[in-house]
Amino acid sequence: MTAAEPLGTRAYVTRVADSDPDRQACFAVRKEVFVVEQRVPEDLEYDAYDAGAVHVLAVRADGEPLGTGRLLTGEAAAAKNGGAADVGALGRLAVTKAARGLGVGAALVRAIEDAARARGLAAVDLHAQTRALGFYERLGYVAYGPEFLDAGIDHRAMRKPLG
Repeated sequence: MTAAEPLGTRAYVTRVADSDPDRQACFAVRKEVFVVEQRVPEDLEYDAYDAGAVHVLAVRADGEPLGTGRLLTGEAAAAKNGGAADVGALGRLAVTKAARGLGVGAALVRAIEDAARARGLAAVDLHAQTRALGFYERLGYVAYGPEFLDAGIDHRAMRKPLG
């Protein structure tokens, strides 16, 4: 668990979702953001990688889920980032509407990077929605390659070395 972060007058924490209720909270946030809000088909949102992923959850002090993201490692990450075994794949980063603009997304990215470092990874790759490129650039990620469509949404690949 990381230190509490400010959220208006309340606090939140980020943590690895290592219990079934935490993982269900992660999936609920993803459904709210991707399936309902962005209209990503549910069968595309949840995939075989979820079972082996490291899921990270941000929750308010009262337990309300605010955001989530996942880290893929090993073969799953290599499938996403072109075969580099020492590069993790950050994905499915989602923050509820009520928590946007409050630092929750950045805190989740830092927690995922910490999990990647703990697993000895040298870098983290991600596929960013093009409208989120500036967010990731402010966190040290650099875009590479052409734009591409994923679930009907424009994306770019990005990478950040971990040091």
